[in-house]
Amino acid sequence: MRIGVIHGPNLHLLGSREPEVYGHDTLEDVDLALARRAGELGVELETIQSNHEGEIIDFISDAAPRVAGFVINPGGLTHTSVVLRDALVGVERPFVEVHLSNTQARERFRRHSYLTPVASGMVLGFGLRSYLLGLEGLVRHLAGT
Repeated sequence: MRIGVIHGPNLHLLGSREPEVYGHDTLEDVDLALARRAGELGVELETIQSNHEGEIIDFISDAAPRVAGFVINPGGLTHTSVVLRDALVGVERPFVEVHLSNTQARERFRRHSYLTPVASGMVLGFGLRSYLLGLEGLVRHLAGT
């Protein structure tokens, strides 16, 4: 089984951008932890980080035939992108939305997600562990367990 992992805009700045909100783990730390957990779960990962909405949309449509589902941290696109929502719905693959911070406890505009109503699940507020929990949840969902 192969899972697509999408890191949205500004996530390349992890570890240095607002560490009091997002923690001290870098994107490399996240990817290494995900790779370890994927190995334990017996799945492969295909990963992208982009600051460009169109590149993320292209990845979703290009990767869909190769992946069983997606784990996505859409970053700021969470609150703004109908296009991202439509792309994920359009490829008919389950996905889990993850966030490092608890977006529900932050600014009002961060409390709305275009993705949550169509996601298979959502994990937020656990830093790097949000990704790991999201990956495990998606794999179990796909396996029917």
